[in-house]
Amino acid sequence: MCSTGGGPDVEWNERLKASKRYRCKDCEQTFESPSKRPMCPSCQSEDVEAV
Repeated sequence: MCSTGGGPDVEWNERLKASKRYRCKDCEQTFESPSKRPMCPSCQSEDVEAV
């Protein structure tokens, strides 16, 4: 049986392509996130800005 189209891996890759880079205003950590409401992975702060 042959299948076409995407699976979970394709969906994840599309999300990563849509990621934006952010900087935490509290701890200065920079990170990427596909979320519209990103949270710093280091200190869990939501006080971040796009860079």
